[in-house]
Amino acid sequence: MTTISAEKARNSFSELISHVAYSKDRVIVTRNGKKMAAIVSIEDLELLERLADKIEDELDAEDVRAALREHKEGKTIPWEQAKKGLGL
Repeated sequence: MTTISAEKARNSFSELISHVAYSKDRVIVTRNGKKMAAIVSIEDLELLERLADKIEDELDAEDVRAALREHKEGKTIPWEQAKKGLGL
């Protein structure tokens, strides 16, 4: 993984984009020595998005299982009572 200053990235942006696209290298962009952003290939971005979607789906499934357990254990509130509590 390459690290580059924001100033240097700005001055060589076209070359930097080509480097990332063709070498699949990931580039960390810094400002005043602090990591600020990353430039990654479109393949890396698509992979990150798929992983994020999968993790979100797994978290949703955990929530559904917990809700079903609560229902099975009788820990739910009837809809009419919930509406009344919400002032609906």
